[in-house]
Amino acid sequence: MRNRPMFGVLGAICMMAVLGSLTRVQAGGAPDQKIRVVVTTGGHDFQRKEFFAMWDSLPGVVYRESTMGKSAEAYTAENLKDCDVLATYDMAQKITDEQKAAFLGFLKRGGGLVVLHHSMISQQDWPEYERIAGVKYFLKPETRDGKEYPKSGYQHDVDMRIHVADPKHPITEGMSDFDIHDEAYSGYLVNPKVHVLLTTDHPKSGKIIGWTRDEGQARVAVIALGHDGKAYADPNFKKIVERAIKWAGKR
Repeated sequence: MRNRPMFGVLGAICMMAVLGSLTRVQAGGAPDQKIRVVVTTGGHDFQRKEFFAMWDSLPGVVYRESTMGKSAEAYTAENLKDCDVLATYDMAQKITDEQKAAFLGFLKRGGGLVVLHHSMISQQDWPEYERIAGVKYFLKPETRDGKEYPKSGYQHDVDMRIHVADPKHPITEGMSDFDIHDEAYSGYLVNPKVHVLLTTDHPKSGKIIGWTRDEGQARVAVIALGHDGKAYADPNFKKIVERAIKWAGKR
């Protein structure tokens, strides 16, 4: 009889632990379950072997490639139904209303989005994509609110010093400034409301090169880096991609 209070306390503690575990699983999936990623490609050449070698090296991630063709064929409800994170590495420009609905539906249910490098340039004629990614790369000069923006630029084989703007964010936590050999983009417009993670002072590059934002229940991360094999193999780039996937997937 004297042991009953102790059993009651232990039982309550066990129940709280179980409920806490269930809450974590419901919020972001089981901690030991791999994050399911759809990687979109198409519309831009890249070094396939080196690119997918990087993906093969990411722990806790299982991925499959989905190639864009004449339009955004990867964006279907069927293709995205078992996907936790959509990692875009395409430069597709055409998209149907049905594909738009599938993309937006994926985000509405809380699916994560990681936009890599030249996917900043995707869907030039769909303003909603620009709003969600928080960036506009100008393929041609454009006037907005009375201000003229020239065509954006790029420069291959640039050695850039990357500054960690927020060392407390889960994607960049504990990281220090680093150097990377990559392609630099310049002259693009970043939404001032994004949460800035990475910057650079290189004259051939735009200042903000990594950021996040929330899209309803979805998490969006954009990384301007990642042009070729030298970038894919860079340990800091791989760490950022891995962490971006996990953050977007709510792990």
